[in-house]
Amino acid sequence: MNELVKSLPSPTLPGLHLPCLDTHKGWLFKWTNYLKGYQRRWFVLSNGLLSYYRTQAEMAHTCRGTIPLAKAHIEVGDTCHFVLTSGGRTYHLKATSEGECQRWVSALQQAKANATLLVHHSDDSGDETPVPQEDRALTQGALHSLATKLEDLSTCNELIGKHGAALQRSLSELEDLRGSTEGTDKVKAVNERATLFRITSNAMINACRDFLDVAESHSRRWQKALHYEREQRHHLEETIEQLAKQHNSLERAWRENPTSYTEGDASDENEEAEFFDAMEDAPSFITGASRSVDDTSGTNQMQLRRTRRSRIPDKPNYSLNLWSIMKNCIGKDLSKIPMPVNFNEPLSMLQRLTEDLEYSELLDRAARCDSSLDQMCLVAAFSVSSYSTTVHRTAKPFNPLLGETYELDRLEEYGYRSISEQVSHHPPAAAHHVASERGWTLWQHITIDSKFRGKYISVMPLGNIHLQFHASGNHYVWSKVTSTVHNIIVGKLWIDQSGDIDIVNTTTKDTCRLKFSPYSYFSREVPRKVTGVVEDGEGTAHYILSGTWDDKMESAKIVESSRGCGGSEGKQKTVYQTLQPKLLWKKYPLPDNAENMHYFSALALTLNEPEEGIAPTDSRLRPDQRLMEVGLWDEANIEKQRLEDHQRMERKRREAQANQALEEETSDAFIGCCLPLLSGQDVESYQPVWFEKRTDENTGESSYMYRGGYWEAKERQDWSHCPEIF
Repeated sequence: MNELVKSLPSPTLPGLHLPCLDTHKGWLFKWTNYLKGYQRRWFVLSNGLLSYYRTQAEMAHTCRGTIPLAKAHIEVGDTCHFVLTSGGRTYHLKATSEGECQRWVSALQQAKANATLLVHHSDDSGDETPVPQEDRALTQGALHSLATKLEDLSTCNELIGKHGAALQRSLSELEDLRGSTEGTDKVKAVNERATLFRITSNAMINACRDFLDVAESHSRRWQKALHYEREQRHHLEETIEQLAKQHNSLERAWRENPTSYTEGDASDENEEAEFFDAMEDAPSFITGASRSVDDTSGTNQMQLRRTRRSRIPDKPNYSLNLWSIMKNCIGKDLSKIPMPVNFNEPLSMLQRLTEDLEYSELLDRAARCDSSLDQMCLVAAFSVSSYSTTVHRTAKPFNPLLGETYELDRLEEYGYRSISEQVSHHPPAAAHHVASERGWTLWQHITIDSKFRGKYISVMPLGNIHLQFHASGNHYVWSKVTSTVHNIIVGKLWIDQSGDIDIVNTTTKDTCRLKFSPYSYFSREVPRKVTGVVEDGEGTAHYILSGTWDDKMESAKIVESSRGCGGSEGKQKTVYQTLQPKLLWKKYPLPDNAENMHYFSALALTLNEPEEGIAPTDSRLRPDQRLMEVGLWDEANIEKQRLEDHQRMERKRREAQANQALEEETSDAFIGCCLPLLSGQDVESYQPVWFEKRTDENTGESSYMYRGGYWEAKERQDWSHCPEIF
């Protein structure tokens, strides 16, 4: 029997001597945030990775996070507490006892050593020549071999368990029969079972060696194959992104001059050519389209058009203690709280208003509609599209100074030009006017009301947006929904839009109610969902609108409606049968590196681009905003403070002048009884330069509307009426 033991092969494996990568599992407490503190999580340590889940049941479908240990730093803290730092993130963990903490730390240190050894061995072994493609038959053969060896291991494991249990029973029986006459037979049985156990163990060791030999021989090849697949995926993503940009450029070119594309397809030959697969000859197709534009226009207007900038300096990484500033602001109006530029983005509120025109082509299409109901669908899509740029934009735009203006001249590109002006400072209000050569005019007077509620900030735009189409005279009116920024103090900032938008065509009385569903963690609905119904003046529904405010909107024509059950408050719910939905609007992809450029869209990147001949009150000339854009945030904060101090002094000067004029024109007795009533009211007599207060004929509301003269003043370069605000 001793010879049999000596003949067993050594379990030491040739080549790489790897430590055992045992799996370690258990409950730990993980620090989440200051509100929730430490939370109990189920942790699993396996193959150099520490993964965690909320419950053990989540292991089958949802992993809450994975921490690679190869380059992690492990630090033991106070009682039962240790810290992991990996990939720039720090994880604070606690165990239930000191012994449990020590076991976890030992397992983590061993796993880190194993993972580091594996990384070094993978880097130093094998042929470094890249493998462009793996032979499928070889891979399948290796997988089959591994599966076979793994099956052998499983069988050996079962046999070891079986024979080990039998051996244990025999030893127990032998202990009980010590000194009896049956001892000789029992000793023989024990020897036989011990022999079987050693033979099975020997087979297990051999199977382990074979399995590791096969795995080692193919591991490097699979790593290279994985690296190749990752490169191919990255290349494919770049190609798709490039195609999306080309599609975007072609779509914009078509919107700017649609006739140059339709005229080229007038003949029967061109109609037949449309059925061929353009992807087989994509470069010539694109070149031909560009040539068609140039040939039909007869000029090089497309080439001579100004190229707008496509990037701004990357946002610097400045840290700031938000709570130290916000803790005294709960329940207050944010427009009255001095904020450092660290919370801003390098655009003013006037520029953010102008950014609503990102999808102005929707209004161009609406202007060409013969049906007011079809037109309403496009107007509704336009009202939703203005929120698509906000999904990642949690920073605050600069509050415009009183008298600040912003112009956007896009006559050449999109047929419109826009002018806006800050007409009031407390409360902050802006007036905006857009005139398009493609058949529409838009204007709005918006007052911003914002409140800080401790965990979130609510921004409520007050006022109406007006849109009129020149050909039909249709006049649309709607307002904006509430924007809410969550996790102000702790956690990652995120923004949500909620509320209803009621769009009314005051000419035909057509209506559309859009419902922005607030986000709920427990809701099964699609996040950021928007739904709506388009009805005519008599209340008959014609279209169902659906989509999300950060992606797209679709319309489906109603063919039949019926009364169902399940409505609230005893009302019957209307069930609509519709045709297949049609796409109304789709969001453009963000530019490259947008995450480092404040998540600006293609239009937003151009809004603060320097222009010649603009008014001296234009937002582009605001020094603190310009300093922030180029990354000089400390200098921007100093300049912002200077501008705000100057504005306060100007306000006091205007109030003093208004009070003096009031005293001169009113008797002493009248002043004595009326001044107490005037105290606390805004008596400054500021009058906007480009806008004046009027009463709307259709709605009866009083709002600031464009009085005209800005573009004429720009042509003359006569800015004598503009105040000095910068």
